[in-house]
Parts: sequence; structure tokens; C-alpha cells
Amino acid sequence: MEWIKEFFESIYDVQNLIRTVGYIGLFAIIFAETGILAGFFFPGDSLLVTAGLFAAKGDLNIYFLNLLLIPAAIIGDAVGYWIGHKSGPLLFKKEQSFFFRKDYLIKTKNFYDKYGGITIVLARFMPIIRTFAPTVAGIAQMRYIDFFKYNVFGGILWVLSMTLTGYFLGSVIPNIEKHIELVIVIVVFLSISPAIYKYISHKIKQKKKSAA
Repeated sequence: MEWIKEFFESIYDVQNLIRTVGYIGLFAIIFAETGILAGFFFPGDSLLVTAGLFAAKGDLNIYFLNLLLIPAAIIGDAVGYWIGHKSGPLLFKKEQSFFFRKDYLIKTKNFYDKYGGITIVLARFMPIIRTFAPTVAGIAQMRYIDFFKYNVFGGILWVLSMTLTGYFLGSVIPNIEKHIELVIVIVVFLSISPAIYKYISHKIKQKKKSAA
């Protein structure tokens, strides 16, 4: 079990992770988080923001970074879609395991059913849900041309907003990399804020119904 702990510690030490894996590793991680169901645990948001910080310091090239990672996000979602499209019905029959979270898949489907195609865009900014949203779109047999439009727009918006946030912060705040943990906490909070809002709204509605 010790190797599992070390594995996750290395993944969530995003600064060291970026130094270790470089451009190709960043491409692989962003692709895996959006395109492979087992990639739900990758820290996509914090990784992109930190990469932007590195670019502001001159350790990475901001233009090349975005030209590389935008396609990674778009291709990843496309792969996720076709996984769902081709084998989706079987996924709901598959037993839950450490590397396959059926409960996450069901939650994402419920979210997708409620919000429709815009979920492909919104899910980019929600950890875990962004991994399963394209697969669920495929399971729901969403027209690929419609999915493609949401996928491209969402992929560009997500990657640019995250990397440029890091780049901007790194350019205007001296030594911000020394406080990267705080930046990551803020980014993660903003990422999950839609889910928090939805949860609170749901609880408020339940209380109103109970009081009526």
C-alpha cells in the first residue's frame, strides 16, 4: 500500500510533477483525465494553473503550452465520447472498483440529463465530472457534430482560462510560486463551486418543500 500513497503524493505535488514530466507528460495527463475513465484522480485544474505560473517564470513557453494542451483536452473528450458511444451500455453493468467508479458515472449522467449539451462545457471546470461527461454524452447517443462543437469550445475555454490565470498571477505577483498551495486551494474551490451551489440549492428547495 505504501507505493499507492507515494504515487498519489507525487501526482498532487504539481510543481515537482511538471518538472519531472515536461510538455509530453502534461499532454498525457490532460488527455488521460478527460479521455480515460481511470484518470479521474488527476489534478487537471491545479496542474494547468501551475503550468501557467511556470510559463510566467520562463520555465515553459505559454504559447507552446496552450497549443499542446488544448488539443490534449479536445482529443481526450473525443476518446471519452467514443468509449461511451461504443461500449456505454456495458459500463453501467460493470461492477465498481478502485479504477472504475460507477457512482461517479451515474452522478454525471444525472447532471448531463438535467443540463444537456452545455454540460460538456460546464464539466470542464468540475473535477471528476469532466472525466465522465464525454463518456455519458456518448452513452446518451448525443449527435457527434453537436458534441464536437461543445467539446472544442469547452476545451479551449478550460485550458486557456487555467493557464492564463497562472501566467497572469505569476507575472504580477512576485514569488507567488512560494504560495502555490494557496493558489491551488482557490482554484480547486472555484472548480467545485458549481457543485456546491447545486447542492446548497437542492437542500434549500428540500427545506421549503418540508416546511410547506
